[in-house]
Amino acid sequence: MSEDAPVNAGAARWPDPDSAYFAVRRMQTKLHRWATEDPGRRFGDLCNLIYEPAFLVAAWERVSTNKGARTAGIDKATAAHVELRVGIETLGQIRDALKSGEFRPVEVRRVMIPKTNGKLRKLGIPTIADRVVQASLKLVLEPIFEADFKPCSYGFRPNRSAHDAIAEIHYFTANPRSYHWVLECGIKACFDEISHTALMARLRARIKDKRICTLVKTP
Repeated sequence: MSEDAPVNAGAARWPDPDSAYFAVRRMQTKLHRWATEDPGRRFGDLCNLIYEPAFLVAAWERVSTNKGARTAGIDKATAAHVELRVGIETLGQIRDALKSGEFRPVEVRRVMIPKTNGKLRKLGIPTIADRVVQASLKLVLEPIFEADFKPCSYGFRPNRSAHDAIAEIHYFTANPRSYHWVLECGIKACFDEISHTALMARLRARIKDKRICTLVKTP
């Protein structure tokens, strides 16, 4: 978000990106600590964090600096277009819609992208506004569910990558551990076939805020 954007839009005080980052990190640290200390805790009243200005600004920074920022959704608007035309007013509109419970994601743009094996993979591209809400949701939910992951899990986790997994393989196959087998497998069309019912059950095991569950479930 441009630094000369108004600091008061949509009846909210909008922090600069650096202040937003540290405010979000402080809250994430608390959420992670609470989740770690009480594995059975179910979190309520989280929706106010989703539309809290610091979280929306941090979410916007992630969306607008992502390599997909130049890719438009069904509304044909890119992050640059949003920045140029409406700027922080968009965050105010998103905040108002979330706060009132009127927010509804719009249809994603469907495209087919090539895979390394020559096949095609279906991809849905949300609008910039929907991506901001998704990013804010992730900022709130990730520190809670991170507390439940096993140390051996590396996929789609913060500060972990395939290189870290490979390094662990090297560790266990080297002396004196000398593991002899490494098994590689995958789930065919995992994201296409995964049970949404099972995913929502896992979400509700930790989250009792019905507004959050509705946001995640809404197609």
